[in-house]
Amino acid sequence: MSTTTKTIERPDVRDETSTGNDTPKFFHYVKKDRILDSAVNGSFVVALCGDTFPVTKQAKPGSPVCPDCEKAYKALRRK
Repeated sequence: MSTTTKTIERPDVRDETSTGNDTPKFFHYVKKDRILDSAVNGSFVVALCGDTFPVTKQAKPGSPVCPDCEKAYKALRRK
């Protein structure tokens, strides 16, 4: 009786949202009053673009901003 084992190759389909050093590709616009709660308690925030995530990093001046959040923010400012 012979048993064989085969390895199934799976493509890497992970969506890389960070640059490898735990810095997000984009920073999002979220409600100010939700940021501290998320940073302390790990609760999720909802960005203007609809993305949900816990706050782990603070954006520095000049950081790349999510294009969808920026578009939504500018639309809100016109009103």
